[in-house]
Amino acid sequence: NKYYKQIRGGAMGSAFTQVLANIYLMEWEQDLIEHQIQHYEVYGRYIDDILMTTNKSIDEINIELEKAKHKDINIKIEPTICESVHYLDVIITNENGQLRTSMFHKPTAEPYILPYKSDHPRHIHRNIVYAALLRAARICSHVNDFNSECVRIDLSLLLNGYPPHFITQQVNRFFYLNNAVPVLKQFNEYVYSHLHHKLLYQPTLREKKLQTMMEDPVKTPLVLQSKIWNKEIMYPRYLFDTSLTINFRQEFTNWWKTYYAFSGSPLEQIKVRLIPITGRTLETFFIHKKPSRAMLTKMEPRS
Repeated sequence: NKYYKQIRGGAMGSAFTQVLANIYLMEWEQDLIEHQIQHYEVYGRYIDDILMTTNKSIDEINIELEKAKHKDINIKIEPTICESVHYLDVIITNENGQLRTSMFHKPTAEPYILPYKSDHPRHIHRNIVYAALLRAARICSHVNDFNSECVRIDLSLLLNGYPPHFITQQVNRFFYLNNAVPVLKQFNEYVYSHLHHKLLYQPTLREKKLQTMMEDPVKTPLVLQSKIWNKEIMYPRYLFDTSLTINFRQEFTNWWKTYYAFSGSPLEQIKVRLIPITGRTLETFFIHKKPSRAMLTKMEPRS
């Protein structure tokens, strides 16, 4: 086995490299940000992909981009200027001064998702359908684009073995939970517009935690917050297996109440919530992501 030391740049798979790259680019992009603010335009960046809007001519905006190109020789810029561009997984189109957004899919990407017959708890498959519809509703600004994406989601689910009745059930669940059933039945533009804006500005769980931490990062950092521990709830874990655990939860509950949580028992008030654990994947068997400790601590001879 041989391991090679990287002497220039950084591996993008490393968490530290991504943080360092963001710090580096944050310093580099300040002139572009200032330019966009002065002209009341949009500027956004995700890692090394930048999105800018402008009402200037192509020649005028190219002058600003040329300045950015010569600011740092390590940063290369390949601009695409058009009335319709794709940025990450979004197609952004300028329609008479109004921005329209829809889903972008790479032509070479296959419609692969977690197969329905995979050895995973059923709630994971339910979440896949919900997350796909949530992503589409947040990105697509027009109901027709959302409808097209729903058709694509249905086909992807069918190709990966999801039963039609399961798909219908989970699609109905999404619209019911978000009070948007008319969109499902009639493609109502007004109701969909409300759904789109509601989900677009709805903070994710990660954003909520970050906002809480940023309110007072010194007083309540996440690592120092005390975790609430409820002594009346147990969380036993079990190895999930589709072929063996169809009625496992019900059987375990009956067993628990019969032998432990029976009337008059000290455990009668204890609630049990089973946590499934999926089996090890081939990746965990064959891939070693970290060299041995001896190799990491070995000192290189000085020349």
